[in-house]
Amino acid sequence: MKNRLVLLALSLTCYTSFAQTDRQQIETTIQLYFDGWATGDTAKLSKAMHHSCQLKNYNYRSGQFILMPKLDYVSRFRPRERDKSLSTNIVYVDITDNLIAGAKVEIHTATDKFTDYFNLMKTTEGWLIFDKISTRTPHRIRTAAPEKEVVLSGLNRPWSMAFLSEEEVLISEKEGDLVKVNLRTKVKTPIKGYPSDIVTTLGGFGDNAGKFEVLLDPQFAQNKYLYLSYTAETTAGKTTKVVRATLENDVLTNLKTLLLAAPYTNECCHYGGGMTFGPDGKLYISIGERLFTEKDEPALPIAQNVQDKRGKIYRINSDGSIPNDNPDFGVGATPGLYAIGIRATQGLTHDPISHKIWFSEHGTHQGDEINVLKAGANYGWPIKTTGKYRFEGYTPPKLKDSTYTAPLWFWQHTVAPTGLTFYSGDEFPTWKGNLFVTGLSKGSLWRFTVENETVKNVEELFLDSRVRARKVLQSPMGKLYILTDETNGQLIRIVNRH
Repeated sequence: MKNRLVLLALSLTCYTSFAQTDRQQIETTIQLYFDGWATGDTAKLSKAMHHSCQLKNYNYRSGQFILMPKLDYVSRFRPRERDKSLSTNIVYVDITDNLIAGAKVEIHTATDKFTDYFNLMKTTEGWLIFDKISTRTPHRIRTAAPEKEVVLSGLNRPWSMAFLSEEEVLISEKEGDLVKVNLRTKVKTPIKGYPSDIVTTLGGFGDNAGKFEVLLDPQFAQNKYLYLSYTAETTAGKTTKVVRATLENDVLTNLKTLLLAAPYTNECCHYGGGMTFGPDGKLYISIGERLFTEKDEPALPIAQNVQDKRGKIYRINSDGSIPNDNPDFGVGATPGLYAIGIRATQGLTHDPISHKIWFSEHGTHQGDEINVLKAGANYGWPIKTTGKYRFEGYTPPKLKDSTYTAPLWFWQHTVAPTGLTFYSGDEFPTWKGNLFVTGLSKGSLWRFTVENETVKNVEELFLDSRVRARKVLQSPMGKLYILTDETNGQLIRIVNRH
C-alpha cells in the first residue's frame, strides 16, 4: 500500500510539472501575440496564430458579425513603436488534457481596453492560437478642464519647493526664508540655520541673487539630507553655491559645501542654481554664465572655457565627490563637468519613463530652449543661439573641433522658462507623460507632449491669467502645483473641474 502511495504521489508530481510546462508554453505564445500587436510585428503575430485562425467579432450596435481570416487580420498591422501607456494582462488560462486550452487576455491602451478570448491547441509546432473572439471598450477618460486654485499667498518671491509629505512642503523664497508649510492649516514655519554667507542686500531691479533650489535626498526619510543652492557673498562679490545640510526639528545642521562656482564677481544675474537627482543617484547642478551682455565676453567665452566654473552643468555624488564615469573634458578642466555651453539654466528634471534629464535654458531676445542632457555635450552658448544677442555688435569666435548640440525645442518669442517636471498623476489622465514648464514672461505654464526626444505638441495654459511662474512640481499623490514669482507669491494647485 505504501509503495502504491509513493507511486501515486510521483505520478501527480510529474503530471503537475508537465501541466505547468504547458502553461509556460501557452504564456510564451500569448506574449508573442502581445509583442506583435504592440509593435506591428506581423512575423510575431503569424508565429503565435495557426494558419486556420479566425477573428470573430459582433457589433451589437449595428448587428453586424465580422469573421476575419488570419491573413486579413495580420495584414492590417504596420510597424510602430510600442506605446508607453500600453499594458497587457493574461487574466486566466484553462488547460484540458495538456492538449487544448482557453485563455482570457486584456490589452490596455491610453484610450481603450481590448478583451480577447483565445482557443489554443497543442501542435507539433507548440501551442498556437486557433480561434479568437474580442471586444473593445473605450476608457471613461476625464477631459482636462484645468483651473487655478490658490493654496497659499504671502510668499516672498518663491523659487523652489520640495514635498516632505502630501501635507507638508518646503518652499524657498528667493528674497525671504526657507519655510515649511502645512497645506492643510496654512501655517508657515521658518527653517533655522540657513548658511550665513547668503547675500543680504539686493542691487535693485534685475538682481537675481537670493535663495534658489531646495531638493530632498532620494533617501531623505533615512538620512534627512537636503540640498540648497543660493547666492553666496563675500567682499569680492557674489557667486552660486550648493550645500548639503541635515534637516531635523526645523533646523539645518551639518552644512557641507558641495560646489562653489568661483570666481566671485559683481555681476548680479544668471546664477543658475537648478538641481535634480538623476535615476543614477547622482546630483545634477546648473551654474549660469553670470554675464548680462555679450560685450563682456572674454576671447574664449566663459561657457566654452572648461577651466571656468560658470556656464556649465555638473554631475557629482551626493557628498560632493566626483563620479568616476563623468565625461573627460581634458587637462585642467573643472572637476565635475558634465555639459558646457550653458547661459542661464534654472530648471532640471528627469523623465521617470525614459530616465533622461531635461532642462530649460534662458535665451536673450528669444532663444529660450528645452534640452535633453547628454554627457559631454556642448549646448553652444554664445557661439550658437536660436535668439539674438543683447549686444548687437557681438561676433562669436570660431572655435576649432567643437560640436554643438541643438535644442529639442525653442520658442519664437521670449518665455524665460524656469522649472519643469513630468506629470504622472491621475487627475488629468490625458496629460500623463507630458512635460510641464513654467515661465517668467508671456505665459505661466506650458504643456509639452513628447515622444522619446521629439516634441509633438505644445500648449500654453491659462492665457487669460498669465503670471510670472517660477516652479512646477507634482506632489507625492500626483497633484500639480506651481509657484508664482511675485513679492506676494502664491502656491497654486492646478485642479481638474471635470
